[in-house]
Amino acid sequence: MLASRGLLIIQDLLYYLPFRYEDRSNTKELRALVPGEKATVLARIEQASLSNFQRRSLGFFDATLSDGTGTLLARWFNGKHLVDWLIPGTRLALFGKIEYDRRRLAMVMVQPEFEIMQDDDEEEQLHTGRVVPVYEAVGKISTRVFRQLLHRVVEQVDLLDDALPEDIRRRLALPGLASALRTVHSPQAGDDIRLLNEFRSPAQFRLIFDEFFWLECGLALKRTKARKADGIPFELSERVREQIKRMLPFKPTSAQKRVIQQIADDMKQPHPMNRLLQGDVGSGKTIVAAQAAIIAIENGYQVAVLAPTEILAAQHHVYFRSLMENLGYTVILLTGSSTAREKLQLKKLMAAGYAQVVVGTHALLQQDVDFHKLGLAIVDEQHRFGVLQRLTLFEKGAPAGRPPKLSRDREGAAVFNGADAVRAKPDVLVMTATPIPRTLALTIYGDLDVSTIDELPPGRQPIKTKHVNETAIEKVWTFLAMQIAKGRQAYVVYPVIEESETNAMKAAEQMYDHLTHEVFPKLSIGLLHGKLPAEEKEAAMRRFQRGEINILVSTTVIEVGVDVPNATVMIIEQAERFGLAQIHQLRGRVGRGSHQSYCILVTRKMNDIARERIRTLVASNDGFHIAEMDMRLRGPGEFFGTRQSGVPGLRIANIFRDGDILELARSEAQALIAAPPEHADLHGVVRYIQEHWQRQYGFVEIG
Repeated sequence: MLASRGLLIIQDLLYYLPFRYEDRSNTKELRALVPGEKATVLARIEQASLSNFQRRSLGFFDATLSDGTGTLLARWFNGKHLVDWLIPGTRLALFGKIEYDRRRLAMVMVQPEFEIMQDDDEEEQLHTGRVVPVYEAVGKISTRVFRQLLHRVVEQVDLLDDALPEDIRRRLALPGLASALRTVHSPQAGDDIRLLNEFRSPAQFRLIFDEFFWLECGLALKRTKARKADGIPFELSERVREQIKRMLPFKPTSAQKRVIQQIADDMKQPHPMNRLLQGDVGSGKTIVAAQAAIIAIENGYQVAVLAPTEILAAQHHVYFRSLMENLGYTVILLTGSSTAREKLQLKKLMAAGYAQVVVGTHALLQQDVDFHKLGLAIVDEQHRFGVLQRLTLFEKGAPAGRPPKLSRDREGAAVFNGADAVRAKPDVLVMTATPIPRTLALTIYGDLDVSTIDELPPGRQPIKTKHVNETAIEKVWTFLAMQIAKGRQAYVVYPVIEESETNAMKAAEQMYDHLTHEVFPKLSIGLLHGKLPAEEKEAAMRRFQRGEINILVSTTVIEVGVDVPNATVMIIEQAERFGLAQIHQLRGRVGRGSHQSYCILVTRKMNDIARERIRTLVASNDGFHIAEMDMRLRGPGEFFGTRQSGVPGLRIANIFRDGDILELARSEAQALIAAPPEHADLHGVVRYIQEHWQRQYGFVEIG
């Protein structure tokens, strides 16, 4: 049972911290109880009974207890499971609020916390009469058993090495490791229970700092190792600047200019760039990535653009081709649905250097896919890829040494020539339209430099978001008809839950039939879902982009990458089934032109969390605020929707609660790795991380 929670060795148990503390130092006799107070009592069960509600087969369990000075009634709702445990003669420690039952003329504790006590003085001292740690149970291992285990184990804390550098401990006035662990498991009478329950005691601060510190040391070492790899020092020539000017379809925003300058400065370095580019939906990340691509191409290298879905890859292919074919560059698309003959031909173009930009899905990661000279890898929506997948693309680097030459054939198309044997690592630009709160970015992307586009292109109007119950859907269709009469277009989206994608597809198909034949028989309506053949998906999107389709009925395949400026209405059916960030992504498909745009959230019955999500979306268009709220509601793992996202399973620290400690630990870790003091044993730091930290968070290899 312990192993199922990752508790494999004594050290794991020592770091299994209480989630709460109870002050049982003032145990009261029953005759001294006062209504309204919270108290700890020790008493023996005199009588016990279960009352049943036949209708729901629930019940409440009553126990009358006595300690020789008075009596107390304890009541638990839905207490059928207690019948075999709480029998007359059992001695209990109870903790809860005292109430007075006027009907029974008795003191009552409703739903108290309790522990079964043994008639043993040592046992009693461990579980009552002091500040008592409360642990989360694991299977049948109760908080009481954990308290007994830790009482014995904590005696061995002096045997643990305190690996935190002494000068950091002294400067930050941190308690020693043994002292901190002893305090959190065995608090003394003078310890502040309020600070303990807020996770702000000096001992807890030290343990939280430790966890963040070693995590950030590992990321800093990984970053240092990456920067020692052979990279490509790209030149920012006048030719590069001219090509970028020719390509740009509009004047960049100041945020875009700032970010491309950061990227260009990175690309000039002799080590690989590892940069995260984040920005809200519609902020213009892809045009920034296209400028970086030109820097690589004009230096004689190829560019790979990796997208998580075929429809997003197709969108990138169309977009990059529209920007770059006029410059004489060849842009090709390689996906899993390409035919075997197409794949063979495309791979030959890549390997021979005739394709300057290769856009694709996971198909780009196959072993038999090779580049002539890969210089830049652009990874879109990184959180949808595993860490190893990103590294696979990283390893397809270009031969280093004498740089290749970019020449032109008779038709003016770009062609690479010249190649050496040694491989240099390509620059990596990771893009995400899911803004990541700073504290989480520091724990996931701590090995990357972060650039943020924090403004939208001029002329964009904030999207107006409305919430509508499905009973008022006819009003929604009336509003939609008015928008289409003005020449606008719209999306109607259905949720795809992984285990019911087929159901979502059927719902979309049914809505398509309903809108086509009953609601809007005179309008052109398209259908798009994940199970359509790639050619049909592309054809539907092309028709929608050209304005030939008025309404596109779709599943969430249009979540990212779709750019149709004339689309001004996004109707999301069953919006209560989406996460905040996902709805924000879908909402970002409209509002991409100068017209006022609208997002209408249609819901059925909602729970409290769904209501909070809908309220947040109606109130805010700020992607960073929405991402923060989404993670608070769902947690980091669900926020990314995949265990491959690289979210570390922190044992003690909490990225929301402990952001200030994370910032401090990060600065200390980076300072230590960048410039270790003379007496610091950096090899010892690496060894400690490999033996301890990496066993817990082993999603990162530091070498």
